[in-house]
Amino acid sequence: MPTSPAPSEGAWPLHTARLALRPHRSDDADPLQRIYGQADVARFLLEEPWNVADAQRRVAERIPRTGLDSPAGALTLVIEHDGTVIGDVALWFGDREQQTAEIGWVLDPARGGQGLATEAVNAVLDLAVARWDLHRINARMDARNTASAALAERVGMRREAHFRRDWWSKGEWTDTLVYATLAEERRLPPAGPSSSTAVPAVASPSSPRSAHPRSAPD
Repeated sequence: MPTSPAPSEGAWPLHTARLALRPHRSDDADPLQRIYGQADVARFLLEEPWNVADAQRRVAERIPRTGLDSPAGALTLVIEHDGTVIGDVALWFGDREQQTAEIGWVLDPARGGQGLATEAVNAVLDLAVARWDLHRINARMDARNTASAALAERVGMRREAHFRRDWWSKGEWTDTLVYATLAEERRLPPAGPSSSTAVPAVASPSSPRSAHPRSAPD
């Protein structure tokens, strides 16, 4: 499901039809705390709902993650819609030698049902392939997170595994779903008169999205 060409190095924000995706700033702590602080959002993540101190620490950790070729070896982008922070998307190496990365996402549930998460994730997947020549991108999530699984399928990822009771999280054994896509499945067509830099709007789940970052960098 190719979308738009990758921006040139350092050319942020990355624009889609309705969104702007950019690296984190320190002033993102407050809006992200309001999102990550919701119990429904944290339910399928490995961490508890954020308080103010959590948000400040987590955002500070994200600020250096400006690309897979950065010293941090990861990319985290805030998602803005009409100038408002509505979530973020993360991309990091799972296996650098094998050119394999992992992707995760969180969107404010109040913004559900508009295709915004799908639009953001599509853009980051295409950026990952176009700029860093990745071979494969995986998404791992709590198997109970049906909304996130539906989003993964909507952006063209396939379900490749369902691990039973493989991860101890928040006092219980949980299942993990693994989705993946290959670079050749997302290669952009040659540019031409009909090419567009806009990401098409696609319906997305109305409930909270939160890919389960089983191996997300801290």
